[in-house]
Amino acid sequence: MKKNVLLFFSVVFMLAGACIASAQGKYGADSAECIKYLSYYNEYYKQKNYDDALPNWRKAYKLCPPTANQTMLINGTSLYRRLINENRNNPVYFESLIDTLLTLHDTRAQYYPKYAVTALNNKGQDMINYIKDDPQRLYDEFKLIIDANKAAVKPQILLFELNTSCQLYQNGTLMAEDVIQDYNTVMGLLDQMKQTPDIEKIRTDCESIFIGSNVASCENLIALFTPRFEAAPDDLQLATNIVKMLSSTEGCTDNDLFKNAANTMHRLDPSYNSAHFLYQLYSAEGDVDNALKFIDEAIAYPESDNAVDAQYAYEAAAFAFKSSRNAAAFEYAMKAAELDSALAGKAYMLIGTIWGSLVCQGNEIERRAPYWVAVDYMVKAKNADPSLAEEANKHIAQYRQYYPQTAEAFMYNVTDGDSYTVSCGGMRAVTTVKTQQ
Repeated sequence: MKKNVLLFFSVVFMLAGACIASAQGKYGADSAECIKYLSYYNEYYKQKNYDDALPNWRKAYKLCPPTANQTMLINGTSLYRRLINENRNNPVYFESLIDTLLTLHDTRAQYYPKYAVTALNNKGQDMINYIKDDPQRLYDEFKLIIDANKAAVKPQILLFELNTSCQLYQNGTLMAEDVIQDYNTVMGLLDQMKQTPDIEKIRTDCESIFIGSNVASCENLIALFTPRFEAAPDDLQLATNIVKMLSSTEGCTDNDLFKNAANTMHRLDPSYNSAHFLYQLYSAEGDVDNALKFIDEAIAYPESDNAVDAQYAYEAAAFAFKSSRNAAAFEYAMKAAELDSALAGKAYMLIGTIWGSLVCQGNEIERRAPYWVAVDYMVKAKNADPSLAEEANKHIAQYRQYYPQTAEAFMYNVTDGDSYTVSCGGMRAVTTVKTQQ
């Protein structure tokens, strides 16, 4: 077999001899030898005879300039990966092979800039595969790759860069501020990439690594970002980063920095999502006026559909009821039922609960009449959503206990089935008289 290969090579060189002189620029000073060994290794390589291809490749790599053949560099990385995998138990040789492999990637990136992104991404992947227990080397090399490739970087490299950053923080090499900056860089580049399940998985892993590192203590983050925010209160990217960082740190949203950054995000890039976020922030603080202001703003955005608006309205209704704003709670719940029939049952049940909780002034009938309205809405709730029937019936049974006796109602000139208007707590409803049966 080798004789046939050598016969093939001699024919090739006889035909190519006339062209060698003109190829000296591309193939270097010893162009004949360069071309010879390129052909030797390539023929073995095509036959998958990698053991014989390797020494000929080495001769070609030594004789030929990098510009002679990009494929020589690409095939070289494959040959060296095989060698590396075969020599894992020889530490010194193993390390030298890795150095050569990485140099091949750098050489390709330098001399073939059109393919630099691919070469550097491949370099990063090989570093992930072969370099262990050297976080400083990984960190420095990954940083160079990320700086060069930016959003075209392989996402896994971002994950490993952040991991090595956190390792260096743990051993005292990096400061907390360095790791926070690395986290911001990584997350910013992930945001620029096409969002796929793989990207989301890497994003989640990055967040877990960062939070688990304990770099981002709330105290550290506030001390770091407060002067920056005060110096640039209209920087949307800074405000966004602050909100992301503080949100991911346990117990770090109840502070002025977080609130001010969230307001800046909404002011500079308003949306129904940012308005809803501020509603959640203020409602958690019990700031009813600001919370309801922002939920109204969120619902008013034309970009949100009826289903979203209905959900927001229902949230607001529950919050307003909890905050003793019964009239507002009633209005929000009615809006939720109108906007989305799927929420109507829950909305009606909440309205029934609101009416059933009222303490009204007046005579016996006026004080008990709200329970009639409460039952009306509980019936509407289970009709709109049969899954609520059991719970609705429990409320109905409870409210019926407060119905007046027939004779008692008669004393106030009302009887079963009469139309009756109830007005209490800023709400008004028309119902029918109901007495104990």
